[in-house]
Amino acid sequence: MSVTSARSAPLPPAILLMGPTASGKTAVAIELARRFPVELVSVDSAQVFRDLDIGTAKPDAATLAEFPHHLIDLIDPPDAYSAARFRADALAAMAAITTRGKVPLLVGGTMLYFKALVEGLVDLPPADPPTRAEIDRQAAARGWPALHAELAKIDPVTAARLPNTDSQRIQRALEVFQVSGRPLSALIAAGARPAPAYAFLSLGLLPSERRVLHQRIAERFDAMLAAGLEVEVEMLRRKYALRAEMPSMRCVGYRQVWEVQQGLAPRHELRDLGIYATRQLAKRQITWLGNSLRPQTFDCLAADLLPKVVTAVRSFLG
Repeated sequence: MSVTSARSAPLPPAILLMGPTASGKTAVAIELARRFPVELVSVDSAQVFRDLDIGTAKPDAATLAEFPHHLIDLIDPPDAYSAARFRADALAAMAAITTRGKVPLLVGGTMLYFKALVEGLVDLPPADPPTRAEIDRQAAARGWPALHAELAKIDPVTAARLPNTDSQRIQRALEVFQVSGRPLSALIAAGARPAPAYAFLSLGLLPSERRVLHQRIAERFDAMLAAGLEVEVEMLRRKYALRAEMPSMRCVGYRQVWEVQQGLAPRHELRDLGIYATRQLAKRQITWLGNSLRPQTFDCLAADLLPKVVTAVRSFLG
């Protein structure tokens, strides 16, 4: 992604604010909204689900009333949401914001969505429920690491960038190959849609010390448990027809609570399981930022974080 001066570019400006979980993105975005004519657009694959509030760290009602976020609470937990749909929804929201004379400020931690927005998307085969069901059956019998090894044989490029426990993306890569007969990486290399007509300022919040970020992650998960994350999952299971393989129940935190409530993991391990999974998520997000998205970076632990980000935004907007 390139950082382009809004003053010299004929394109309308848009700001991307990205970072790992617990890096303080929402707080920074709200402070920017206090100072600049921006509207906030959520870039979060978990916050699109209605009723997933505690475990997604969704802004509370008072915050949303004062600083509305586009692309929050779009679908019910049994439904699925894709990067392609995010791109379409985000571009529609951005166009409306620009028409109102404001600047879109896209904030979140779903790095695939940021990449899809800026670099475009390949036209991939749609989901095929029977194929997915068969892949899930094999995973239940053999485990996701075994299916990852199978993926490595047919699509080593995709397999190399996925952890062998990333069930959702392993499933999708195998599904694409089985439906199309071509590896996902080959389809991606064949070409993507044009990038949107915006001048982007890409800002990344990264920790100078992983240890401190890990402490923040632990504190945040403890706060979620104290706020009633387990009760929230119980409510979701009563209200909706949910299954473990649904994207909503694969979200970090929800998956671990689900497993405990289903008797697949002991209750006393819930805290450690949730913190570990969140730390792994943060690690993947940081890797995305460094290897693919490459924004202008700021230390999310620094005392002068906000003034530095404000200066960058002010310079960009002119």
